Amino acid sequence: MSDAAVRITGMTQRRPNFELGPIDLVIPSGYVTAIVGPNGSGKSSLFRLLLDLAKPNSGGMELLGEPVGSSNDTKLKARIGYMPEQPVDLEDGLRGNQKTDFVRQWYPKWDVHLYQELLRRFEVDPAIKLGKMSKGMRRKFDLSLMMAHHPDLLLLDEPSSGLDPIAWKTMIDVLHRYMEQGNRTIVMASHIVDEVRRLADYIVFVVQGKVLGFYEKDTLLNSWQVMYIEAAGVGINWKQMPGYRHAASISGGTTYKVVTEDALQAERWLAEQKLALISKQKLELDEILLHHIEHARGVL
Repeated sequence: MSDAAVRITGMTQRRPNFELGPIDLVIPSGYVTAIVGPNGSGKSSLFRLLLDLAKPNSGGMELLGEPVGSSNDTKLKARIGYMPEQPVDLEDGLRGNQKTDFVRQWYPKWDVHLYQELLRRFEVDPAIKLGKMSKGMRRKFDLSLMMAHHPDLLLLDEPSSGLDPIAWKTMIDVLHRYMEQGNRTIVMASHIVDEVRRLADYIVFVVQGKVLGFYEKDTLLNSWQVMYIEAAGVGINWKQMPGYRHAASISGGTTYKVVTEDALQAERWLAEQKLALISKQKLELDEILLHHIEHARGVL
């Protein structure tokens, strides 16, 4: 794993009726990491903390090797592009090009040619008032504005919210091209399974304010499987199976449906137990997330 783009150590934030953390997390630079979790799990709060828009009660954070919350972080923030889940209502009276004229002065690497190219690809007219733009057009404008200064790190909170299928495919291509340079990093919160599949190298599960796991995406999707096993006349303690998550008999019979997060070792264990594996299939990302949620809630 490369150097850390994001490093969080012992971070907590306490609010009425919700606590985020404690979180210890290292996100590598040069990759796309997706933060996945249900609504209200703390994903947006985490982004605000990383940008020093909110303060933690304890712990420390670093972005691109620099501490978050230092007295002068102008140079650090000039290396970051951030797109919040919701636009700022106070900007609704501004035209897109008025916001651009204000924002660009903060970024020494501002690239007007890249900005205009992104607007063209996304079919956005910056002369329109931000409050008059549709949700999808506002999203495309914000993405163009955020990427025009060649940031080293993108923090994207539900980036495809409001995008139609064509704009979504354009966004995927734009982000792939952004990553081609090799030393850039994207951290995104997303609930779109296909978006995570296409973009992410790593996945972080966040549930109820806690990080429940950091995984390499392909390893995760290959390891989590549901297996159908014939166990006639045999008493099996399924919890001994490597990676065991859940087991249930099908219609009360001798065939069992068992979920494991370590498919390779589970198959070896089945062979040792002389149990017949009838079939198996990989779990989808949303199914894996559901298992994490139910485990956190004590359901499984």
